[in-house]
Amino acid sequence: MELRQLEYFIVLCKELHFTRAAEKIGIAQPSLSQQIRLLEHDVGTPLFDRVGKTNVLTEAGKILLEHSYNIFHEISQAKAAISELQGLERGTLKIGALLTVVNYLLPPTVINFHESYPNVDLSVQGLRTGDIYSGILQNELDLGITFLPIDDENLETIPLYEENLVLAAPINHPIAQKPFVTLAILQEVPSILLPSTYFIRQLINEKCRMLEFNPKPVMEMTTIESIINMVSNGVGVTILPEAYLKHINNKQIQILPIQDPVLTTKIGIIYRKNKYLCAASRVFLEKLINTMEHDIN
Repeated sequence: MELRQLEYFIVLCKELHFTRAAEKIGIAQPSLSQQIRLLEHDVGTPLFDRVGKTNVLTEAGKILLEHSYNIFHEISQAKAAISELQGLERGTLKIGALLTVVNYLLPPTVINFHESYPNVDLSVQGLRTGDIYSGILQNELDLGITFLPIDDENLETIPLYEENLVLAAPINHPIAQKPFVTLAILQEVPSILLPSTYFIRQLINEKCRMLEFNPKPVMEMTTIESIINMVSNGVGVTILPEAYLKHINNKQIQILPIQDPVLTTKIGIIYRKNKYLCAASRVFLEKLINTMEHDIN
């Protein structure tokens, strides 16, 4: 069993399509098929079943995939420990963060870190909670900044702060003059919300069910920028983190507190348990936590 074969196997598990996986890897499809056959010969059992036109992982394939992630995790740990010998003179740091956090929380820390350690290749990606979660588990990210809690024995968490969700309404909307609104407002006015696959929408849905109704937005949009654009143009209202809305300071939008109930989210750092936190990760964490404490105080 070769590491290269396991790399190919992981890509194929993500694509579940030999041609697409081969293109992503950069090899011919017959070569990929041959490597997978050799891998199956080594483990002594099929790793994929063909169901119609779709490839699905067998139980053996699922077991090998989990251990493959662990193998590459250990390799990355070794590389991190070795690179530690050279301190912060070089290295890489990959961070996945919520889109709202990328815009208003991370810039001061990112700028400070880059100025202090310009030879460390820093990558910051704006992602959804689920993508951050899987990126950490699959060793594609070193650190994640996402909604908490996350209940997974493979992850460590560090709470950062709590923030309220608030209503954003067009500045000329009748409700814009109110001191606050209740969540029941979603029954009364058109809304534009994130899809139900997003954590914020799931929280909104949960609280609405407690009030015995389901929100029915006139639009669902996957980017916060597009939602803000719709609200600015008077299409409807939305619910987003207060700090983000204050940061963008859109003059066409009025921010209103939500009561009955108050919607609160927790933001924190996640990383893989037992992960060797290299110097770059530790320094970035320290700078981010210090920035948060300074802002709170």
